[in-house]
Amino acid sequence: TSPDAEMAAFGEAAPYLRKSEKERIEAQNRPFDAKSSVFVVHPKESFVKGTIQSRELGKVTVKSEGGEIFSMNPPKYDKIEDMAMMTHLH
Repeated sequence: TSPDAEMAAFGEAAPYLRKSEKERIEAQNRPFDAKSSVFVVHPKESFVKGTIQSRELGKVTVKSEGGEIFSMNPPKYDKIEDMAMMTHLH
């Protein structure tokens, strides 16, 4: 049984619970820089993705909207079932 077939039991909710095999492979192969990818607190969206542009004297410039910065996990962890595998937990 393929992992995607196992999700059929969840019907319409399945796409929100686990990425398809194709999406998982694409995410694993997508370039990711753990040193510059971050989440930024956003007043309406909760968190948005951001990219660190520069670091100088304790100040960080991020390309995005928002304020407080949190490290971001690689795309391969999107919708992961075992969160203990994640690098960063927020």
